[in-house]
Amino acid sequence: MNARRRKTVLVWTQVVLLAAICLVWIYPLLWIASASVKDTLSIFTGGLGLLPDRWEFGNYARAWDEADFSRYMVNSVVVTVGSVFLVVLRSATAGYVLARKDFPGRKLVLTVMVSTLFAPTGLFIIPIVETSDLMGLLNTRTGLVLALSGAGQVAGTLLYMGYFSRLPRELEEAATVDGAGFLRTFFQVIMPISGPITATVSVMTFLGSWNSFFLPLVFTFSEPSQRTLAVGMLAFQGTNSTDWSGMAAATMLSLLPVLVVFALLQRYFIEGVAGAVKN
Repeated sequence: MNARRRKTVLVWTQVVLLAAICLVWIYPLLWIASASVKDTLSIFTGGLGLLPDRWEFGNYARAWDEADFSRYMVNSVVVTVGSVFLVVLRSATAGYVLARKDFPGRKLVLTVMVSTLFAPTGLFIIPIVETSDLMGLLNTRTGLVLALSGAGQVAGTLLYMGYFSRLPRELEEAATVDGAGFLRTFFQVIMPISGPITATVSVMTFLGSWNSFFLPLVFTFSEPSQRTLAVGMLAFQGTNSTDWSGMAAATMLSLLPVLVVFALLQRYFIEGVAGAVKN
């Protein structure tokens, strides 16, 4: 076997191996999609098969209308968009200062921020709820947005810091010569060229807020109308039974925006991560 043939065999072996790994990786998603158009009995009797004997598209209508997922979808969109906006604004400003300004205590601030990455979310749930209750924000979407956007988000700040640290100093020097102050330089010079890292932080925050369960559950415990999609899944679980087909349909409804957002921003997401960690 010559070298060219060995190379061809190796390439096709890699393709087959990667295809098999991809199939195993996406099979749970395919199974959920299949279960969403089956009746509950078929889900448990169909085994690992994906094609249903009878297509039950009514599961989606039941999830959307009867389980009130239309309201939950609106709540999730409002909470997620608000969280993304606040997290990007805060992470970008903090990351810019940490990357471009040398001030006393900078290393201490970084040490404290990094140490919070290892703290579990549940550790801060009581002070967050107590503070929100004192401010009259408990059981409101505004309170949930503030709770989700204020819960750490250290990773976004560090990504912005890594990205901004690689920008040439001449950008700020030129802006200063033109009479621009700190805020004008940041918003009119730095932020317009930080699209990739902004997309990265936005996607990370979107996924975290959209899929968050613990905080939304606590914040909407006594106000079901304010529930997000993740918490709304509880509507399919009764005292003695669970509507598995309806839950599968609701899962697909909640996954669709995530897939669309990631498909649209995946190139910028990868560029942002690469730009933030590149030496």
